[in-house]
Amino acid sequence: MKCPVCDSPVRREHSFCENCGHELAAATCTACGGFDTDGSGYCSQCGQSMPTGRDHLEIELDDGAAGITDRGLRRRRNEDAMALVSSDKLVIGVVCDGVATSPRGDEAAISASELGAAKLLEELAAGATHHEATVRACRVSAAAVAAMGVPDDAPACTYVSAIVEPGTITIGWIGDSRAYWLPESAPAVLLSQDDVASHGVLTSWLGADADVVDAHVHTFAPESPGLLLACSDGLWEYLTREAFPRSGTPLERARDLLRHALASGGRDNVTIVLIPGGPA
Repeated sequence: MKCPVCDSPVRREHSFCENCGHELAAATCTACGGFDTDGSGYCSQCGQSMPTGRDHLEIELDDGAAGITDRGLRRRRNEDAMALVSSDKLVIGVVCDGVATSPRGDEAAISASELGAAKLLEELAAGATHHEATVRACRVSAAAVAAMGVPDDAPACTYVSAIVEPGTITIGWIGDSRAYWLPESAPAVLLSQDDVASHGVLTSWLGADADVVDAHVHTFAPESPGLLLACSDGLWEYLTREAFPRSGTPLERARDLLRHALASGGRDNVTIVLIPGGPA
């Protein structure tokens, strides 16, 4: 099977082209290769849930900021989510990763990312500092996800947000979704610290079964132009120094990073948000 846009080979289980991102007209079941013939959202042959419109999504703002979220190669559905908005010279990005061991992780991630971005804009418009807005937005997202469940049946997700304006960048996070600063002429810098125990288990997340904690917040002033990267672990577990693209628009670089994650194994959902930043 080949992509009708770029003529690249397409894996049978995919609903999009790995090379150019074009969404294919008829998604096939990831379990048996069948189709949803009655519009139920499930494979008419084996009953598994079918790929959805969220299997591969791309966003590009007028100022160049861009984001991609993708199902990856191994997961049956995309439980990552992202939000990307701008106002004047300000750009806000939020990435959330549904916890795989929780029910309805995708719903938690979608709700948290959308509410977080909206609350950040609202707080900043009302005069809140970046730190205040970041903490309050994460609280709103956490409350919404907690309200979706009870301790024994609790949707959950991680959370990382970014506020980028000339001269200042503020990130906030709970969990193991990460933020990096990618200066144009220097190595990438990890800005966040994962909330995980020594054996790799999450110690903080958003959900009804989570402890009530505020987001970690970090603000810095970039000394040179670059890109703020917010991403889920479906990308960062494959990152090496050589993996970061050094040319192209943010969307082109996001596609390069996605291709790298898929080529490296694509074990998890992958979400990538890139926002240009730099000195005032």
